[in-house]
Amino acid sequence: MKEPELPTEAWQRAVLDRHRRFATACLFLAALIYFATHFVDQPGFWILLIRAGAEAGLIGGIADWFAVTALFRRPLGLPIPHTAILPRNKARLGDGLGRFVARNFLAPEVVEGRMRDSEPALRLAVWLQDEANAGLLADRCLALAPDVLQAFDDAEVRGFYAETFHGQLGRLDLLPLAERVLRLVVEGGHHQRLFDRSVRIAREMLLQNRETVYRRVEERSSWWIPRRFDRRLAESIIQGVEEWLGEVAASDHPARWELDRAAGDLIDRLPESQQLRGRLDAFRDEMLASPELQQVLESIWQDLRRGLLQEAEADDGRLRQALVASIRQFGETLEADPAARERLDERLIRLLREIVLPFRDRIGGFIAAVVRDWDGETLADRLEVAVGRDLQFIRINGTLVGALVGVVLFLLTRALF
Repeated sequence: MKEPELPTEAWQRAVLDRHRRFATACLFLAALIYFATHFVDQPGFWILLIRAGAEAGLIGGIADWFAVTALFRRPLGLPIPHTAILPRNKARLGDGLGRFVARNFLAPEVVEGRMRDSEPALRLAVWLQDEANAGLLADRCLALAPDVLQAFDDAEVRGFYAETFHGQLGRLDLLPLAERVLRLVVEGGHHQRLFDRSVRIAREMLLQNRETVYRRVEERSSWWIPRRFDRRLAESIIQGVEEWLGEVAASDHPARWELDRAAGDLIDRLPESQQLRGRLDAFRDEMLASPELQQVLESIWQDLRRGLLQEAEADDGRLRQALVASIRQFGETLEADPAARERLDERLIRLLREIVLPFRDRIGGFIAAVVRDWDGETLADRLEVAVGRDLQFIRINGTLVGALVGVVLFLLTRALF
């Protein structure tokens, strides 16, 4: 019978019963041979040799049966001293087992050494790349997602996001950020493109509002000036402004140089401008306190939760496929990055060192308490199922070795006497 990778209790019991029957059969065979030799009249050398071997094998088998049985129960139910050793000493056995586990299996150097040798990060990376494993993990995440999302109270989530958002942005200094943004704008020439755009918009607005200019000039003109002069004046103003805007739009116009100089001066003065810092801080605080921001945060959470619930419950499996692909990609990235694996291994070892190892004595105490609370018969039964198969070989060997010793002693006796 081939042993499975994870033996079940039923399999262990079946194997124990098979070995127990074989050991008992060896004992009965020795007894049968021993008694059968007494029915031979005037036995010769070979009969006496067989009888001596069977007798010694019978004695050895009975002695080992008694020894093995005495570990777990009283042989034949008789109150023989120093029998049923394990049930009667379960408290001492539990304490010893707990100390043994805590001092040997949970010793820091042993646990950390085994952890390093096993390379858990690499094992995790390889495991995640398997499509079946990634699918299993994705299914577990999707199965838990609705319950996890529904478990959050909306008011508490909004409060958490608002508090986190306010806490992070409330400590943000906007002045260095403004300086950096302005420097990027100037270095990239975006301010000149903005200037061109502004000039173009101004010319378009001037031409689109030509009649408005005419009307405003007529309204501000004296009553005695003819209307045709007012219109000619307005056209001259519009034409002059349009020509000036065309000149300003030229790439070599002094206004552009002045814009570059003003932008450079502003960038240089910006880090020391406490006035601007105060204005930016006031703007930041006003923005964080605005009801509109609270509504935006609430809307983001509602949309996010609704979208996740819909995707998790959808039948098309797109979210699952994306999640499986992400998990496998993470495994591939982790396997290809030795530095990341080393950091993950160190974090796992540190986690083990800080969470598990300090409680190794308590773990040993827990094992001792569990063993102590077991019923004596339950303890004996579980231990016998676990190691009884090997103990039956003691009985078998006791019968066979006893028979061999009996044969040797018989031969020595006949040779010497």
